Amino acid sequence: MSTSTSSSSDPPVEVLPIDTAEFRGERSGNFAVDDLQDLLRLVDPTVATRTIHWGRNYLYEAQLATSAGMVPVVVKVFTSRGLRESLSRRRKGSKALRSWRASWAMLEAGVPVPEPIALLESIDPDGPSYFVSALVEGVLEARYLFRAMTARRERELYPDIRVDLFLETLGRLLRRLHEADLWHRDVSVGNILLREDWSIEGGGLFLLDLNRTRIGTALSRSERMRDLSRLPLARPEHRRQLMEGYFGSSPGLLDRALFLLYHHGFIAKNRLKEPVRGLRKWLRGLRTRSAHVYIPAPDAGTQGRDRVAWDPLSDQPHLHAGRMSKLRVRLGDGGVHLRELGVLVRGLPPIYRRYRELKEGLYRSPIAWGEMGVGIHGGSASPPQLVEEIEALGSRHVLLRLHLWEDQLARDEELAKELHRRGFDVALAVPQNRQLVKDSEQWRSGLMEVAERFAGVVTHIQAGHAINRSKWGIWNQREYSLLIAQARDALSSMPGVKLMGPAVIDFEFHQTLVALNWPEREAPLDVVSSLLYVDRRGAPERGQAGLDTVDKVVLLRALIQVSREGERPSWITEVNWPLREGPHSPAGRHVAVDEERQADYLVRFYLLALGTGLVERIYWWQLVARGYGLAHGGGDLLKRRPAFAALSFMHEVLEGSRFLGPLPSPLPVRLYSFGSRDGVAWVVAWRESDDQGNWRPPVAPRRVLGRDGDEIAATGSSELTLSGSPTYLELEDQDWEAWSSPR
Repeated sequence: MSTSTSSSSDPPVEVLPIDTAEFRGERSGNFAVDDLQDLLRLVDPTVATRTIHWGRNYLYEAQLATSAGMVPVVVKVFTSRGLRESLSRRRKGSKALRSWRASWAMLEAGVPVPEPIALLESIDPDGPSYFVSALVEGVLEARYLFRAMTARRERELYPDIRVDLFLETLGRLLRRLHEADLWHRDVSVGNILLREDWSIEGGGLFLLDLNRTRIGTALSRSERMRDLSRLPLARPEHRRQLMEGYFGSSPGLLDRALFLLYHHGFIAKNRLKEPVRGLRKWLRGLRTRSAHVYIPAPDAGTQGRDRVAWDPLSDQPHLHAGRMSKLRVRLGDGGVHLRELGVLVRGLPPIYRRYRELKEGLYRSPIAWGEMGVGIHGGSASPPQLVEEIEALGSRHVLLRLHLWEDQLARDEELAKELHRRGFDVALAVPQNRQLVKDSEQWRSGLMEVAERFAGVVTHIQAGHAINRSKWGIWNQREYSLLIAQARDALSSMPGVKLMGPAVIDFEFHQTLVALNWPEREAPLDVVSSLLYVDRRGAPERGQAGLDTVDKVVLLRALIQVSREGERPSWITEVNWPLREGPHSPAGRHVAVDEERQADYLVRFYLLALGTGLVERIYWWQLVARGYGLAHGGGDLLKRRPAFAALSFMHEVLEGSRFLGPLPSPLPVRLYSFGSRDGVAWVVAWRESDDQGNWRPPVAPRRVLGRDGDEIAATGSSELTLSGSPTYLELEDQDWEAWSSPR
């Protein structure tokens, strides 16, 4: 007997109600859950094992504990953003509820869909809703096959899939759907799965994204053709195969005409949709900045500068204030900003001259290779795990970030002392939040406790963080000058400890220039620290405003040397490339990369930046983190990403070496040469582009090793295959002259 409240379609199996303080919903009796909390735990994104889709809605894979064991599931998170979606939920039910009902209706009609497991709706009518279904394994998103078809590469990329059979089977499936009075209304390339083992006999197809489905109404000819028209079928034979599968024979003239009308109309609509959607998003941003469902709302009554909440998934604050609210704050600080502009204008001419001089002096003589470090946060894993991973990484330089508002200084103190006992060089990064900026005495007392706990353990302290990002609490240089003055005073009891700042993030060196030359700032900085993310939308060689990584590092050194304080060491205390891991990624899906590309970019960034000799140390942020870390995971198990092995091997090969300079090479090949401490010569080679290409070295190297240290066979003087993944070439001493000669 079903206990479902769904009136449109009763499930063919028993469903059980869910009624808690936070959620209402239903769950399938096919999945016996011993503890309801095991099911409710799925709404926590930290349990995600893989991000499946990251866009307007968020889909991730997780594991559900059942009486029969762990079951892989997919959790789809729906939000109610804006008045339109909120009204739609009240009128038609949440998208999760509609997906739940449509799933049962399709299964009843014999249309394959992932088996529904649970529906969860927030008690708050504007809160998120969740649809949980079984994971269908061994499948391919149809979008990849359709892309291959558009490029006429389907036979090359998917030789086991007969496209004609696939399209005819899809047509029959959609016919069955429509005959059951089900109108999907979003049959697109991302909403079809096909089994990867599809053979000449055919295979399984599954429909996804069912929340728009209309149930129980006979479809007109027009509605049927609209459902078929969203697929990108540019070739007439592919359109014919889909239609013949749907009708069982050649379609009539009217059906063909309707299909083509809707098909081309859909293409035209998509071309117009993006600019319209972008405009709507911009207009919404005037009032408030959109936030992921897991980011808490700001405290009631907060305005402007103070509308900040901590995002625990990406480990950073989120500013809820919209553009108009931020503009009002900036106008209120207009006097300070005019003074900042004056400092900037006065500083530009000498910086440009010094930049030209430094650029011309690059690579004139060998230099000692710089230091490679890693950043950690004490709460990212257990202290023993962090120590074990740092030991395995091989780097001896650790930057420990402390969040004073977490009240975890005792934990961080023990971790720092353990690392110090093991011989690591430990530095601290102490960010601020808006409350600490407003209450300078609280900031000062917190740093005094830091001084008391960490004296004799750390060598450097970075006070302040991302001072050019208002979400971190600082809105102008006057606020930062007060913050750093309090820091210098509070840390004065730590003799020998050096103060770092201003920790400007991204390529916004005008902010660094103003911070170093601000007339009201009296606290000197011993090290100029930067969070230099360059341009995360591409490779580190990519130019931004005409400057690549090397140019930016040179420019940074130039503005340090001509600043009011003069020459200081330059450290990059934070850099990473974010991954495609949903809300855990700190910079949005448009700049995210995959794990392999992250590892490639890490090595290339270190090589380019440290190769200038103008940066002494670089820390990767951070060791353990979802979304960007060298490792991730939870509990007793941490998984190391490719970037971990890449940084570890680079450190093993290059630590203590001398950088001899770039070697002459045909672009896009880059060759960086090193003489190591044991007399062995190395060349690190890579291509600026991600594609592969052959390159013949002047003399065959003794050994050829991949980015992570795996040995690659190389005999004689045969060509090497290079890509964007750096390759290490070990040379014989007598062969060095042939390599270094111009070619």
